[in-house]
Amino acid sequence: MSLKIIILSSIIAFKVDNQKFIPQNNESPITMNRLAFKMKLNAGQKKAYIKRHNEIWAELVKLLKDAGVSEYSIFLDEETDTLFAFQKVSGEGGSQDLSQNPIVKKWWDFMADVMEVNPDNSPISTPLEEVFYMP
Repeated sequence: MSLKIIILSSIIAFKVDNQKFIPQNNESPITMNRLAFKMKLNAGQKKAYIKRHNEIWAELVKLLKDAGVSEYSIFLDEETDTLFAFQKVSGEGGSQDLSQNPIVKKWWDFMADVMEVNPDNSPISTPLEEVFYMP
């Protein structure tokens, strides 16, 4: 079992097995969820996609963290141009719940030319079911 002390909004909590924050004041634990989804990169857009994410806007990062996203990774399968995204989020939220935020809409517009998108420029994404987890 791994144990890490973390400060959350001035409350000391424990992170046990990378799964739950257990506040010291006996409040209910906040579950950490792992979310995964896939998206599709347009052919020949790998460099542009990486460059834009390497220069991700600070306000977008803050928005994601404020929404409970503590980890966010995106992997590319170059044979199929499929993007595999993984997020670790507290509670039930995640980036997929921020669709009405103007910062997110601006990011979608910025990324629309490099990936497959819906009519509102949101990425076409498919949630993936977790079928195995090894803590």
